[in-house]
Amino acid sequence: MSVGLLFPAALTALFALIVPLIIHIARKSEQLPTDFAALRWLRQKPKPRSRLRFDEWPLLLVRLILLALAALWLAQPVLFGAADRSSYVAVVPGAQFDAATFKNSRLHWIAPGFPAIDTPQPAGPLPIASLIRQIDAELPTGTPLTIITPTVIDGADADRLRLSRKVTWRITDGTVAASEAKLVSPPPLSVRFDTDNRGPLRYIRAAALAWQPAGRKADIDTAGTDAPLPDQRRILLWLAGGTLPDDVLRWVNEGGTVLAVSDARLPDGRPALPVWRDDLGTPLAEARPMGKGRLLHFTRAMTPAQMPILLDADFPAQLRALLAPPIPPARVAAADYAPLTGGRTYDQPPQSLRPWLALLIALLLLVERWMATRRGRSIAP
Repeated sequence: MSVGLLFPAALTALFALIVPLIIHIARKSEQLPTDFAALRWLRQKPKPRSRLRFDEWPLLLVRLILLALAALWLAQPVLFGAADRSSYVAVVPGAQFDAATFKNSRLHWIAPGFPAIDTPQPAGPLPIASLIRQIDAELPTGTPLTIITPTVIDGADADRLRLSRKVTWRITDGTVAASEAKLVSPPPLSVRFDTDNRGPLRYIRAAALAWQPAGRKADIDTAGTDAPLPDQRRILLWLAGGTLPDDVLRWVNEGGTVLAVSDARLPDGRPALPVWRDDLGTPLAEARPMGKGRLLHFTRAMTPAQMPILLDADFPAQLRALLAPPIPPARVAAADYAPLTGGRTYDQPPQSLRPWLALLIALLLLVERWMATRRGRSIAP
């Protein structure tokens, strides 16, 4: 452990230590006249003698210590390396374990807030992978970490766990409550088109119909570019050339999603990323974030000659994945999800010493007031 200062410039307040020194030196002691008759025995020219004298030096010392502690409090002292380094055991909800085998360890559930193991077992879908990374980032370097998990983890993500330390990965019996399957409904579409872009409309209608079960109509509305914009819960396909209108850009910034044709002129200065490629790797569509929404646009004209995928049987599925990306699976076998090493090490936040200093200052202030106001002392400075 080591002590440091977050604001060392505040130590310049130590110059205030000279104030009580000046006050104690300059104070005038109470003078009492004394009758003395034999003045002839005194020298005619006595030599005055003076010496530096500190009256009530214990009180002066307490005041100097108070000022020094106040300056130190302003400098924000902290203690590095004071975190608990005892063994940490994290338990995935649903795993079976015996708490008696971990008497000298800290046991916590892998859940938001990391509740203690003696609290009720957390329920509901949990981002297990993200929580494990958070535990690794918050624990000091060198702290032993053990993770107890059932055979199947529900709450994994697409990125393999890579932590900053070697983890004891224990797989035990147990069951994880099966999360309800989230059926993503087909995205509702709203199409705004001009007379020069009526051709691609049939491919959009065919794809929207293919998304629906047999016998159900496609959830799509079509209108000209002068029609009002739809609700932001719908996806807008802008089949019109030229500059995107300001109301469309505001609609995107407020959280909407727009897919524009290739001859639509988009705002400059915003980098675009390819989000759809053909079999040769050539980008078919690009995306760029705008405010709270997303702006997509095709990189080529929506004609079979320029975009042969329009005639592909897989076009509806790929268009749906572009407009409403599927939810990645979250269940994985624990044996295949054991953490790897080599992750980033994070600096631990220091522990502030200001609360303890404030308590010490308060106690010394009480002592100083008692010494300054007690009976039987000389006149206070």
